[in-house]
Amino acid sequence: MPKAGEVVSDAGIVESITLKNFMCHSNLGPFTFGPNVNFVVGNNGSGKSAVLTALIVALGGNAQATNRGLSLKGFVKQGESSADVSITLRNKGRDAYKPEVYGPAIILDLRITREGLRTYKLRAKSGQLVSNKKEELLSILDNFNIQVNNPVSVLTQEMSKYFLHSKGEGDKYKFFMKATQLEQMREDYVYIKATKHVTEEKVQQHSECLKDLKRKYLEKEERYNSLASLDEMQTKLEELQKQMAWALVAELEKDTKPMKEKLQSDRRDTEKYDQKVDEWKKKVKEAEEKHKQIQEQLEGITQQVQELQPKSSELKAEVQRQNTRLNGSEVTVHRCKANLRDLEKDKVQLSSRLNDLKLSISQTTGAESQARTERVQKIQAELENLTHHISTLGQQIDQYSHASSRAKEEQGKMRRELDVLQRSIEVNKRNLQTMESSRSNRLRRFGEHVPALLNAIEEAHKRGKFKQRPRGPLGFLISLKDPELALAVEVCLKSQLLAFTCDNHEDEKVLQGLMSKVFPPGRRPAIITSTFLKNFHDTRRRAVNHPDYPSVLQALEMEDPVVANCLIDQRNIESILLIKNRTEARKVMQGRNPPQNCSQAFSKDGDQIFTNRTYTAEQTRANYLSGDVEEEIRHLQREIENQMGQANRFQQQMRRLDEDIKQNDGLLKRTHLEQKSTKDKATKLQLELTDLENVEEPQSEDLKPLEEELQEIVSKISSKRVEYDEARAQMAEFKASYEKAEQEYKQHKEQINTVAEEADSIKEELNKTDQAVMKCKHHKKHYDEKRSDHLRSIQALEATLESKEQELQTSVAKATEISPERLEVRRVPRSLDSEISRLKAKIATQQEQQGDREEVIRQYKEALDNYNKMAQQMKHLNSFIKCLDNVMNHRLQVYSELRRFLSARCKYYFNSTLLQRGFTGSMTFDHKNETLSISVQPGQGNKADLSDMRTLSGGERSFSTVCFVLSLWAITEAPFRCLDEFDVYMDMVNRRISMDMLLKVAAGQRYRQFIFLTPQSMGSLPVSKIIRILRLKDPDRGNNDAQNGQEEDQ
Repeated sequence: MPKAGEVVSDAGIVESITLKNFMCHSNLGPFTFGPNVNFVVGNNGSGKSAVLTALIVALGGNAQATNRGLSLKGFVKQGESSADVSITLRNKGRDAYKPEVYGPAIILDLRITREGLRTYKLRAKSGQLVSNKKEELLSILDNFNIQVNNPVSVLTQEMSKYFLHSKGEGDKYKFFMKATQLEQMREDYVYIKATKHVTEEKVQQHSECLKDLKRKYLEKEERYNSLASLDEMQTKLEELQKQMAWALVAELEKDTKPMKEKLQSDRRDTEKYDQKVDEWKKKVKEAEEKHKQIQEQLEGITQQVQELQPKSSELKAEVQRQNTRLNGSEVTVHRCKANLRDLEKDKVQLSSRLNDLKLSISQTTGAESQARTERVQKIQAELENLTHHISTLGQQIDQYSHASSRAKEEQGKMRRELDVLQRSIEVNKRNLQTMESSRSNRLRRFGEHVPALLNAIEEAHKRGKFKQRPRGPLGFLISLKDPELALAVEVCLKSQLLAFTCDNHEDEKVLQGLMSKVFPPGRRPAIITSTFLKNFHDTRRRAVNHPDYPSVLQALEMEDPVVANCLIDQRNIESILLIKNRTEARKVMQGRNPPQNCSQAFSKDGDQIFTNRTYTAEQTRANYLSGDVEEEIRHLQREIENQMGQANRFQQQMRRLDEDIKQNDGLLKRTHLEQKSTKDKATKLQLELTDLENVEEPQSEDLKPLEEELQEIVSKISSKRVEYDEARAQMAEFKASYEKAEQEYKQHKEQINTVAEEADSIKEELNKTDQAVMKCKHHKKHYDEKRSDHLRSIQALEATLESKEQELQTSVAKATEISPERLEVRRVPRSLDSEISRLKAKIATQQEQQGDREEVIRQYKEALDNYNKMAQQMKHLNSFIKCLDNVMNHRLQVYSELRRFLSARCKYYFNSTLLQRGFTGSMTFDHKNETLSISVQPGQGNKADLSDMRTLSGGERSFSTVCFVLSLWAITEAPFRCLDEFDVYMDMVNRRISMDMLLKVAAGQRYRQFIFLTPQSMGSLPVSKIIRILRLKDPDRGNNDAQNGQEEDQ
């Protein structure tokens, strides 16, 4: 709280400012400013200029005024989507703005987006949002007299530098005019003067117009005074008009009678159409019931196939399981057989060894025993090496075998994929050939024989063989509004794209004859026979209308109504929706409320969606309706090229796999041979070792372990033979189970194939019944339309008759109004009308000479009113011009006096501030040439020695600039002043003197706020309660993290 007697700023000063993602700073602030003197201190890049730039931009200044960017989007930090600035303005005292709304402070929040958009939010002290309009901000700025674009209020570093180095006296004068707002007064004066000239031109124009109005007024007044009556001719005209009224009544009564008779006849014919419609309605119902039965039968078969599929999978899994068991049992049998063979071999060897030992017991000597010991050790070492080598070879055999199996499996898979790819290449080549042939003639896309057929049809039509020229192929006569729907429309219309339509059966026979000459047997297009109509069918009642998705009819452009009507009759294209997304299509069609009148829908991929089922399209690309033939050709060429490249890669990879298989098989064979030879060698060594070990101790008592071992081998052979027989029996059992499971799987598969074949025949029958339903619907629709046309004709006749009767009643009412008693008139209305016209012409001629009374009176009053209004406007405009002259003269006089007064005050304050350092100077205003010359002499000297500011040193020029700015401060009003690096070019002496001057001015103006931005440390400032120093941290060049300033009160 301020002490008693202390003057504190109370309205319009900046209490705090916060920056986020502004320029190159992530977070600056909040900075709390003091009410009087504030120094923002920091090194270059610490954010001083960012604070000043944010203050200018947030308080309505443009980007150019900051000299920091050309547009607002340049102030958003790189990589961020927006920048935020928050400023709190003090709102106290008698100059407070809406204190009952905002309270003691106004919080201004600015957001600048990456696109350069600027949005404001004006909040009360409590944080409540009050307004987000810029008009409210302008009102606040006007109330506080805040002018951020005024260089005296906010002097940026660039503006200060420009002013220091400016050599033109005109620039200084402009600076003075802008700072004192005299420039704004002069612009207002120029605007008022231009408005006066425009008003004078309008007065001149209205003067000429006033003369014309007065002349017309006098003419009308003369005609008004010379009116005469025409009673006799008016009486005769009224009598003829009575006769005319009743003559019209008689004529209408005569016209109504035949219409009533025809209406009765048409109503009797309606029963015939009703009978035909009922007959075909019954046939449609029967056909639909049959179609439904076949559909249910097909669905039952489909359900049966689906029910059989799980069991097929189970049987297949059982076959695989039985096969696995059989393979395991075979392995067991082979292992038992090998073990049995090894035991038999061991038995023979051991028996031979026993016999040899018994023979050599008496022949053994001590020296031989020593030699055998050395040989045993050598053999054992060799056996250990061979055993390790055999294990290594076994691992290699497993690796080579696994690699060869994997390569063969991959080769088989690639061979199957290559076959599929080759078939796809053949199909694409055929399609490419068709597309290339259709490049010069689009008709060839519908068949190579179609152009010849159309030429034959044209020739036959010229010779008069057709009553109506057939249309076709239908796909050639339609076009798509949206090319993305080409595949969907093709799948929907199917073979009807290739079909032709005829008006009658005679034309159909002629067309069949032409087709038999052009097309080979079995490949002729279908022919649809239906009466050609000149108008499109009215499908408004039965068509589907969806707000988001078009029907097939809406998606096609068809100029010929015959083509459109044929597709409507055959395919009901008005009730089929086209929905690009398949998921969205299922949601629309199979939801709770499917679209009204919608029978089915197609996705852009060709999927057909009903309300209770969905069918996937087999076709993947549009063959007939794709718009750009060249693009289709390029697509097919690229696809064939890619497929050929893929096929070549497959073949290369398969050749590499062949080489790998051959290499692995060769290595496997060599490794098997090496393993076999190694095993044989190890076996021989083992036998030799066994012999040596048996001979080593040739005592008779050592034969007993060998005999026991032989007995053990014999018992093992017996048990192993039992195990071998059991394994063979189990293998036979597993083989029987496998063959049984495989037989069941084959029988089940044949059952599924049989059911599927039955489904194919039912599908064919379903297509036939579908055609029958469509044909019955077509006939029913035909008679429905004929009955509707007949009923519309009756309705039109009834409406016409009703209109005639109403017209008759109206005519009778008018005639009764003109003549209450009916007149018997023998003359026809035409005769009476001609006589009435002649009489009216005579009256009109008379009125032209004398004038119609009411018209003359009306014109006279109108002319008088126009003249009086124009005269009144002229009076007001002249008064306005006179008042404008007085205002302009007074404003010009005040402007001149104010300019002279402000110039004098500026000179006075400039000299006063210069004297504080002992400088002398002069300031000369030339208002006529709009120049301001400033001369300064450092130190006390003769005035003749005064020199221009350009001859001063940098520090002296900066000091002189400070003096000039202080003199402008003294003659202008603003709640706060901002200077950016005002002392950058000063030496220590000039900086100290300028600082003392600024602090002295600030001390004398406690009601204003001063914000000085400087890179100096300000450590030499005097201790004062009015001074607040905000020290900004040095910039972190490694990363632009948030920087906050430290506040220091002195």
